[in-house]
Amino acid sequence: MTIHAQALLFDNDGTLVSSLESVDRCWRRWATEYGITAEEFGRVELHGRPAAEIAADLLPAHVVPQAVARIEDLEVEDVPNGGVHLLPGTRDFLAALPAERWAVVTSATRRLAEARLDAVGILPKTLVAADDITRGKPDPEPYLLAARALGVDPARCVVFEDAPAGLRSGRAAGMTTVALTTTHRAHELTADLVVEDLSVLSVLVTDAGVEISVRP
Repeated sequence: MTIHAQALLFDNDGTLVSSLESVDRCWRRWATEYGITAEEFGRVELHGRPAAEIAADLLPAHVVPQAVARIEDLEVEDVPNGGVHLLPGTRDFLAALPAERWAVVTSATRRLAEARLDAVGILPKTLVAADDITRGKPDPEPYLLAARALGVDPARCVVFEDAPAGLRSGRAAGMTTVALTTTHRAHELTADLVVEDLSVLSVLVTDAGVEISVRP
């Protein structure tokens, strides 16, 4: 299978980098600080959603702004503790792409996303973060905003995601979707292509755009 595109849009956590250790550590501390029980915390979908939406599911509205600021501080402060690392294939895949052909689209705040990306040496020219949107994944807004920033028709974009919410966002935006089984099992992910991680994909840049295929 070969996918043809004009632009590639990547989720960050679970797609380009793994920050699961850091996320788990910080959110559990956060939940304890706010008196949230393990049962309450376990009912909420955590991965691939903006912190503000997660906090709103768990706390009274008047507490949410302060609680969101607190989790951002905890996660940014935790980055140097070694909980963030590149996933297989990320560096080589991105290195093959011109800077104007790809973007990172994350549910994290810009401050947190930049801290994590800087820690692993990734410097995207275009970054769409939670600060830039009014509706997070699975709403299509984040990916539509990235396509607009790159000046590419959404139908000519490919979304790379590890989370169901992100894949729903990409599909709602009218984009081709590639799912990575880095945080979820294949049967939990609905996409045009499902692969283990970026290491199994090859990329070819041509005058017509970008061709993505599965390595033989």
